[in-house]
Amino acid sequence: MNETTLVIDDDPNFNAILVRTLERRGYPAHGVLDAESALAAARESAPARVVLDLNLNGSSGLVLIPQLLALNPDAHIVVLTGYASIATAVDAVKLGAIQYLAKPVEIEAILSAFDDDGIPDFDPAAPDEPLSVDRLEWEHIQRVLNENDGNISATARALKMHRRTLQRKLAKRPVRT
Repeated sequence: MNETTLVIDDDPNFNAILVRTLERRGYPAHGVLDAESALAAARESAPARVVLDLNLNGSSGLVLIPQLLALNPDAHIVVLTGYASIATAVDAVKLGAIQYLAKPVEIEAILSAFDDDGIPDFDPAAPDEPLSVDRLEWEHIQRVLNENDGNISATARALKMHRRTLQRKLAKRPVRT
């Protein structure tokens, strides 16, 4: 296994900036923009660290976690997302990610996740206030969307919701907890 960090993010600007920042910090890095390129790069170089975007061109990055770990069981995978939810965080860790971070994220948080020796970092303390109904709805939608591999139509059918209504709800920012 080499010490390269593989950055998998479909936003070319974010990808390039993260790769450049990692390299400036002394971490050799390589960036790819899609799932196919990610698997090809992982087969070729067996990276020690992977930074994986949750949403890759409308499909779930979570499906890559088992495939990346099959290619390199020792890889440490950190999942990044612009729309964090408890459901997808739990799914990411169950699949083998060592950390789940919400964008925007500081480079220190990513490096800290890799330095924690693969131990997921969760605060076991219960929240002071229960989640709002809107936040619970958002979490449920995210979980069902993940179960349907990011397929909007299948998710809408599973939720017994019109596809356009689901698209409108997904276009909004997640409700605060």
